[in-house]
Amino acid sequence: MVNVDRKFRLARHWSNKELRKIANIFKGAIVNVSGGDDIDKEGNCYVSYFTNASSYMITNWNPGSFRGFQDRPNEVLLDLTGSLPDDLHQRFDVAFNHTTLEHIFEVQTAFSNLCAISKDVVIVVVPFSQVQHENEGYMDYWRFTPTCMRKLFEDNKMTVIYESMNTDMNAAIYLFFVASRHPEKWQSLMPDYEPISCAGQGIGFVPETKWNVIKNKLAAGASIRRILNKFR
Repeated sequence: MVNVDRKFRLARHWSNKELRKIANIFKGAIVNVSGGDDIDKEGNCYVSYFTNASSYMITNWNPGSFRGFQDRPNEVLLDLTGSLPDDLHQRFDVAFNHTTLEHIFEVQTAFSNLCAISKDVVIVVVPFSQVQHENEGYMDYWRFTPTCMRKLFEDNKMTVIYESMNTDMNAAIYLFFVASRHPEKWQSLMPDYEPISCAGQGIGFVPETKWNVIKNKLAAGASIRRILNKFR
């Protein structure tokens, strides 16, 4: 990937691509939960992904804080760690959430609320492996496995209908999960996928072709050093 920061942006680029593959499938009321300014960090907003939405809203918390609630017309005040207001219970057809849960210590409560605001579909992106990133008031607590994600959805009476992860070397690894209360509805619409069997297997992995180049350079350097030593 050219000119994409591998540490902080390559996984986001991948997850955005995954979302673009499926976002137009979904109709009705869509919400980006804890969505900040709704930006995808590639110059667009996530609202543009959901081309068949009848309405689109975002939720945020902590007015005045980092990416906090700003009382915009399409914005709802929502604390994912509190009791879900009655008027938000299953209010939306699809709830989307990108890399928020790792910053919430009460993650099971937050996940339950994320599921509870949706009538049907929940789309979640979480880090499996990522450089810790936090600032004052914005801590970084958790990393997730595919097994964890499946169990969290199961506990909230939802069924996974799509899952994937990126396998980029020397980069953050994200998990991309979609679950539904009515999985039979989406069987013919969602892309085919294989359940993630070994997340993170590419961490620190150097492909053989690249390793051969490294070895050749090391060997060449050793040869040059031997020649130079003769002239000492």
